[in-house]
Formats: sequence, C-alpha cells, structure tokens
Amino acid sequence: MKLEKITKTSETSQRRHYDDACATAHALDLVGERWALLVMRELMLGPRRFSDLRASLPGISANVLTQRLEGLEAAGILVRRRLPPPAATQVYELTEWGYESEPIFQSLGRWAARSPAHDPSRPFSAVSLMLSLRTMLDARRADGLDARIGFRVGEETFLGHLAGGRIEISRAPLDAADLIFEGTAPAIAGAIYGGQPLEAMEEAGALRIEGDRALAARFTTLFPLPPKAGQPA
Repeated sequence: MKLEKITKTSETSQRRHYDDACATAHALDLVGERWALLVMRELMLGPRRFSDLRASLPGISANVLTQRLEGLEAAGILVRRRLPPPAATQVYELTEWGYESEPIFQSLGRWAARSPAHDPSRPFSAVSLMLSLRTMLDARRADGLDARIGFRVGEETFLGHLAGGRIEISRAPLDAADLIFEGTAPAIAGAIYGGQPLEAMEEAGALRIEGDRALAARFTTLFPLPPKAGQPA
C-alpha cells in the first residue's frame, strides 16, 4: 500500500498540471517548465539547430533541452524538420501558433524591466537583444525614420528595417544596411540602453560602428526603459 501511494504521488508530480480550467493555468501547463519560454525565445527569429540553442542558452543541459523540445513539440508549439542538401541538418522551428506568442514575451519583458531586482549586466543572447529592440522601440521618437540597421554579433548577422514607428528584424546579410553595430549583445545593449558613449566604446574595442554615424547616435535614443516599480514615471 505504501509503495502504491509513492508511485501515484510520483506520477502526479511528473505531470505538473494545475488541473485548472483557466486558460492562463493551461498556458503554464504548456510552457511553465523551466527553460521552456527561453527555448521559444531563441526560435522567435527563425529555425535553429540543437547546437545553436545550446550555445544561446549556456545554462541548459543537453538532457533538459531535449526534454523541453519534445514537450513543446508535443504541445504543437514547435516542429522538427530537416533542411534540404547541402545543409541536410535537423532544425527546430516554431509553428504559426508558436510565433503568435511574441506579444507575451513583449508584455513580460516590459513588465519585468520595471523590477528593481532586474540585473541587466547578466549574460543574454543575440536573439534576446533583437527581440528587446522590437519590444522597447518608442514609436514617437522613431517618427520619420526609414533606415536599415545591421547588427553583427559573433557569427550571427541581423538586419532591422526601421520605418513607420516599428522595427522588423530578421537574420539576413548586411549588404543593404545604412548602419552596422558590431559587438557582443551586452556591448550593443550598453550603447542602446545603458547610454554609454559610442566613441568611448569604440576606443575601448567593445563596439564597432560602420556607416551613418549620425543615425547611430539617434538610433541609440529610441529605446527608453520604463521606470522601475515604485518610482515616478
């Protein structure tokens, strides 16, 4: 009898379901496991290989990543597919429904950025930086701008089109960019969110800027952070 009780308790804990009809509770059933949302975040700009995901999430083990990918696939949030030759490698990609979750990330990001305990000096990925730009852009400050902004972060390149008070960003070559920021994700974030002088960052070797420097100076002012909770707006 004791063994049966332990088994049932173990099975219940493994399910980790809230047994609650609220759609928010069901959402947590789907993506509430640790790392699940961050795996989705890393897929928000397109398909990635398993090794790409591991590199972007250095704190996750291969075993846990496998579990989260399997769980998200079973929930219909992502799919596995094999790229055609010459790549012929397996990638993971969000489904159309999976991509619909981006506003959730944006709302969570804006809300959590107000936390007095938020530490922006911790590591974060290139995709996290790109999504933050799509989230934090102030449309009024960007009014009248139509430009293509490139970002080179390690071996990854991203091209953003800033127009109509919005910025669309995707992985792409930088040939059409009017301006290119090159550096680590924290360094570029330091220029955009931290207000660090561009010239000083260049002299220190933390950042490289190619193209329209006047545009670079204005671009870094377009992403004001919200006030911390408890502080006046």
